[in-house]
Amino acid sequence: MTTYLRLDTDGIAPEAGVPAGDRVISGAPEFRTWNVDEADGGLYAGVWEATPGKWKIVYDEWEYFHILSGHSVVTAENGETFHLRAGDRMILKPGFKGTWEVIETTRKDYVIRL
Repeated sequence: MTTYLRLDTDGIAPEAGVPAGDRVISGAPEFRTWNVDEADGGLYAGVWEATPGKWKIVYDEWEYFHILSGHSVVTAENGETFHLRAGDRMILKPGFKGTWEVIETTRKDYVIRL
């Protein structure tokens, strides 16, 4: 068993997706997700990419992410706004509600714990 893993998407077919129709606010955003690793207990790591659009988000999970490219705006339910560009990092915790708007196609790597 290997006890290390590079966060590398080579050789991994991305999963395609879109936000639920009732969550879309504007545009027609599309997702691509490369799930690189999954561990017992609901821990996931990989790379996610989204095209422009805006949708409602509700987090039941804990997520750390690092923006690799693009520009997105995450807005909390209370109106606080976070402009995210390459190099920015953030943690969203269970209970976070708001919106995610992709201004320029955005790619991030992530670690999610359910």
